This record gives sequence, structure tokens and C-alpha cells, in this order.
Amino acid sequence: MRLALSDADRAFRDELREFFTTKVPAEIRERARNDELRFPEDAVTTQRILNEAGLGVPNWPVEWGGKDWTPLQRQIWADEMRLACVPEPLAFNASMVGPVIAQFGSQEIKERFLPATANLDIWWCQGFSEPEAGSDLASLRTTAVRDGDHYVINGQKTWTTLGQFADWIFVLARTDPNAPKKQAGISFILVEMSTPGITLRPIKLIDGSYEVNEVWFEDVRVPADQLVGEENAGWSYAKFLLSNERTGIARVGTTKVWLADVKERAAKTVLGDGTLLDDPLFAARVAGIETELLALELTQLRVSGDEGSGKPNPASSILKLRGSQLQQAVTELAVEVAGPDALPFEAPDADSPAWAQHAAPKYLNYRKTSIYGGSNEVQRSIISATILGL
Repeated sequence: MRLALSDADRAFRDELREFFTTKVPAEIRERARNDELRFPEDAVTTQRILNEAGLGVPNWPVEWGGKDWTPLQRQIWADEMRLACVPEPLAFNASMVGPVIAQFGSQEIKERFLPATANLDIWWCQGFSEPEAGSDLASLRTTAVRDGDHYVINGQKTWTTLGQFADWIFVLARTDPNAPKKQAGISFILVEMSTPGITLRPIKLIDGSYEVNEVWFEDVRVPADQLVGEENAGWSYAKFLLSNERTGIARVGTTKVWLADVKERAAKTVLGDGTLLDDPLFAARVAGIETELLALELTQLRVSGDEGSGKPNPASSILKLRGSQLQQAVTELAVEVAGPDALPFEAPDADSPAWAQHAAPKYLNYRKTSIYGGSNEVQRSIISATILGL
């Protein structure tokens, strides 16, 4: 593969680089880099800036705001956005429910939801995982029973990220309990969070943050025209969605920024007669991660060419698996650089820099990346079965 960009692609990259660093407010990008984003305001502000410029949902069909870009151009867009520390488009909108609606929804559903989804006028959350159906998602027990022009939904979803800000939730629910396989009989339904019968309960995470929720459905009546695609075909739509999600989880550009910060701070950390970055063992770990990042970047470029085809690409599991491992590896290095200064948390009077105080909570929070989007154990099974043929 030729690694050098053509003159046209370099010009494309430079145009995006200028836009991201001049049109998105510097204070938002600084907060993003320092893990201090203000939700939901910063996300909404950024998405509307991107969407107005036609850069909010380039992976969507052109008629709904997407771009007729090459896979390389899409990758440049993602990399430059992350390298500039621009808050990424909300994944639930841009990479999950939006592409599903665009690919499988009726014209009425598309017209109703896609423009508002692209502009973040609607904030979506995901209703997939359940207490006993996480990695084994097909075992979900939430039901949707047809009652005239409505579905009546009962059940529970968990680990619903940023659900406290959501206007709508896209739900996988069992519509045919007698289907021959557990993957069959599942439907993909759009539900407004203000619908009577929905209860949201926060879950406090190990790093002390409030990021995820439980969502309870008790006789929630949802208009039947909010079904996406065909009844009982939701499993296929979910696989398509998860393929896009896993591709995005790689976050190569973001990991590059984190690693650059680690190297800069390690170069200022005194160790013996030199610095931590001079230490051969530490330097070898940094070099190893840099090499793995390059390999992952090339794999991501290859996989991104199949996005929008309507068919899940099993190679996205490689991106999810390795991308999550590298994010965890870099956050571990950051804690090592911070040393004892990583112990205080949200302690403004502590004699330690803010980045060091964030290091341990960030390390703890990113233990989740090997679980969400399908656990890494599941990804290994997918890779072995569908790619290696084992």
C-alpha cells in the first residue's frame, strides 16, 4: 500500500485541518483534549458547526448529508478531526441509528428523523444491552407486543450511555417469542424518551462519573410506524450498526494525541540522570504502541471502504479489539507518567497538575472499551470464525 498522499489528498487534508482548527471554538477543543467537555452543550455546538459545513455525517448517503468521498478521504476526515481534538459527532446519531435508518428505514422514517439526527436536534441513546444480554445480545428479553397501531414494550436496558441527555432511544425488542432461533424475532424500534412508562436510573462508574444508565420500560406504548424496516429483522440491522460502531471504536487519531501527550510529559519527568522517556523499557513500550497504531491505521483504511454497503464487515472486529487494547495501553502509560500525582481526583488545592489528576480516572474509565461494542472475547470468536475460518 502506498502511504504517501497524492497532491489532491494533501490539499483535502489541509482544508479539513484548517476548518477544524479555526471554525470549531478553541475552548471546546481544549476542553476535549483535557477531558473536560461540557455535556451536552459542547457536543451540540460542535455538531451543528460540522453539519452546517457538510462535515457532520460524511458516512451517510449523499442525499441525507453524506459525502461522496473515497475511503481514504473519510479516513483523513476522521483522523484530522481527532488530531485537532474536535469532539466527534455523537456516535449514537452519526454512526449507529443514522446509518441504520438511511439503509433500512422507510422514506417517511428517513424524512422524519435523518435531518434532525444529523444536526443533533435529536440526541439518541442505545437500547441494546440488558442485565443478562450484553455480549450475548441475542438473549435479550425486552418484548414489544403489537396492539393495534402500537407496540407495547416491557423490559429493561442497561449501560445506556449518555441516556440522561437523550430525546430518543433506539431499542432492540423481541417481537416474536416463538421464533426458531434467538437471533430471529427481534425488531428495531424508535422510542421517544418522554413516553409514559419509561424510567431512567443512573449508574455510578468506578471512576466516579455518571455516564451510563438503566432504562426501564413498563407498558410503554409506541406507535407502530416507529418500527425501522421489517418486523423481526432487527438482528440484521443490529449487526450492521455494530459493524459501524466497532469501526469507530478504533479511534486511531485520538490515541495518537494521547500518546503524544504521554511522550511530551515523560520527556519532562526526571528519572535518575535523565528523563522517563530516556528509560529503555519505557521507550520500548512507547515504540511498540506507535508501531501497532500504524498497523491499525492501515487496517482501518481497508475496512472503512465497506461502510455504507449494508453488509457488516467482520474485519471491524479487528479494529475494535486492537483499538480498545491500544487505548488502554496508552492510559496505563499516562498513569505511570503521572505517578503519585494521579492519586488526587478533582482536588483543586492539590499540588498536582489537572492532567495528572485525570490520569487514574481515565485509566479506570477506559477499562470499558474491551467490553462495549461487543466484548473482546466475542470479537476474537468472530475473527476466528469469519476471517480465519477456524
